[in-house]
Amino acid sequence: MDFISWEPIYEEILQDLGFSREEDERAALLLSHLLERTISPGQDALKRAISGKDVLVCGNGPNLAEELGRQNLDRYVIIAADGAAAVVMDSGRIPDIIVTDLDGDVKREIEASEQGSLIVVHAHGDNMSKLLKYVPQLQNMIGSTQAVPLVNVFNFGGFTDGDRAVHVAIEFGAGTIELAGFFFDDPVVSPAKSKKLKWARRLISSLGIES
Repeated sequence: MDFISWEPIYEEILQDLGFSREEDERAALLLSHLLERTISPGQDALKRAISGKDVLVCGNGPNLAEELGRQNLDRYVIIAADGAAAVVMDSGRIPDIIVTDLDGDVKREIEASEQGSLIVVHAHGDNMSKLLKYVPQLQNMIGSTQAVPLVNVFNFGGFTDGDRAVHVAIEFGAGTIELAGFFFDDPVVSPAKSKKLKWARRLISSLGIES
């Protein structure tokens, strides 16, 4: 992802949702320092996992388990967006990659990382306490940010875990991309969450992926 191309979209998101770029940058710096104490598989591991493969990106919509039940999961590289990881695991499959801001079932994500899942850990202004708590417990981590990238914290594009997971699939050359468990018109979410879902739909659509 070219940050110069991403920056105007990022600034529009910040303005729409009232978030702080400065806090996002602080979080990215914190994550960078935490990752210095770990052995990261790096971006090459994502490329090896994704390049040329059929990828199923899983969002944590209420229909995810049903959709997974209709799929032959063995034919896909599975990228799970945060809370979707637990649903995928309950279906009998360990996600190949989990994209998370640590807002879901982190215990299951720790379990998945111990079984080989690559964990794309995202830093933003609202999750610094979770970074401090959970990063030391996770394995196989690659850092991500929606702000200016750092040497070990990358910007793959995207804003929510779901659309960021799609950006990761695009960034590392997926052969095909399918979506499961994406529900952008959920009527029971908060107004803030509804805005985030609208952004997720817009960003995924901008990539040419049918949502």
